[in-house]
Amino acid sequence: MASYETIVCKVKDRVARVTFNRPEVHNAFNDTMIHELSEVFDDLNERDEVRVVVVSGAGKSFCAGADLNWMRRVKEFTFEDNLRESLELADMLAKVYSSKKPTIARVNGAAIGGGTGLVAVCDIAVAAASAKFSFSEVKLGLIPACISPYVVQKCGHGRCREFFLTGERLTAERALQAGLVNAVVPLAELDEAITRLVHQLLTSGPEAIRTCKTLLHNVAQMPFEQAKKYTAEVIAQLRISKEGQEGMNAFLQKRKPKWAAE
Repeated sequence: MASYETIVCKVKDRVARVTFNRPEVHNAFNDTMIHELSEVFDDLNERDEVRVVVVSGAGKSFCAGADLNWMRRVKEFTFEDNLRESLELADMLAKVYSSKKPTIARVNGAAIGGGTGLVAVCDIAVAAASAKFSFSEVKLGLIPACISPYVVQKCGHGRCREFFLTGERLTAERALQAGLVNAVVPLAELDEAITRLVHQLLTSGPEAIRTCKTLLHNVAQMPFEQAKKYTAEVIAQLRISKEGQEGMNAFLQKRKPKWAAE
């Protein structure tokens, strides 16, 4: 893997672990981290040996949102400069969200502002019981703009009206109730919970997972009649695919499919 300034990426046993590596500022992101996250997800998308991506933060925090030094620079930007920076952030979030690989957010601590958006763009999120969340942008006279499509999709308009407008701190349990995270466990059990999820994903067909992610994105935007034809075509294609044939044969022969027996 390439060497990065703000993140660490390690690949082992078909799992890539991407870690925000700025613990001295609670893994707050700046323009460098945005660029490096875009780069690493581009790279991982093309690596066939990578089946799952786990995203987490070094130290006690997941991600505290925007870095203060970066904000000092951004404050002096023109509209055009701000638009360019904001588009880079939006593009990075979209890359994580649309990754070909299933993504798991390992939320080991506070996820604030844009850090909460990095939770929302992952397919599955597991949080430590001690983790805290907040859409705190309004406290600065700003809004959670680039992350909003993903958070609204996960939590719904009603809850986002409350969370975005108040900027209140949310406990992990509240985030669970809102649908922002999928499970909450004691911090000491977080890695065990992640390991179980990784195992579940590795025993599923990699092509099926990629197609399933595309299906989820497309069906949500399709009229019902269009979705009927599209979904029928997708399953018909998978049934005759190499992976689909292997999966059905393995089931009928009462053995593990090749991708799960590696």
